[in-house]
Amino acid sequence: MSEKYFVHESSYVDENCEIGENSKIWHFCHVLKNTVIGDNTTLGQNVVAGPSVKIGSNCKIQNNVSVYNGVEIEDGVFCGPSCVFTNVINPRAFIEKKDEFKKTLLKKGCSIGANATIVCGTTIGRYALVAAGAVVNKNVPDFALVAGVPAKQIGWVCRCGETLKFESEDDIKCLMCNARYSMNNKSLYLSE
Repeated sequence: MSEKYFVHESSYVDENCEIGENSKIWHFCHVLKNTVIGDNTTLGQNVVAGPSVKIGSNCKIQNNVSVYNGVEIEDGVFCGPSCVFTNVINPRAFIEKKDEFKKTLLKKGCSIGANATIVCGTTIGRYALVAAGAVVNKNVPDFALVAGVPAKQIGWVCRCGETLKFESEDDIKCLMCNARYSMNNKSLYLSE
C-alpha cells in the first residue's frame, strides 16, 4: 500500500500503472498494466480496469464494472453499479479481434446509471446522464438525458444532474443550482 493512494489487500495493481493521489481501489479489484487513474478516483468492489485504460480524476466507478481497453473516461465521471462497456461490435470466442477494438469515450462529468450498457464506438457527452438499464448504441450529446432500449433522448440535464424544464430556448435556468443554458442548433450549451 502506498501513502499516496489506497489499495485494498484483496486487490491487484499490475506493473506500469499510474494511480493518482487520494484514489481508492476497494475489494477484489484488478488494475491491469499500463492503466492510468487520476487523483481522487474510487474503484468500488470487483472493478477491472485495463489494460491500457485511462480514467480521469474525481471519478467514481461503482461495484462490478469492467473498464476494457478502448474505453477512456474523462474527469468527474460516474459509472453506476454493474454498468457494462463493450469493445468489439461482433465478438466471437474462437476469433481474436483485439485489432477491432472501437473507442468509447465518456466525457467530463457524465453519469452512467446502474446496469446500463454502452456499446463500443460511442461517445457520451459532457454532463450527459444515461438512465439505469439503458442500452446506448449511438453518441449521446452534452447534457442529454437518455433512457430505454435502445437509448433515446428524453430530455436535458443540468451540470448538477437535475432534469431541466424550460419553455424558451433563449434562456434556460436550472431550478436547483441556477446555472443558465441556451440552445443552438438542437444542442444545449452552458452560458458562461
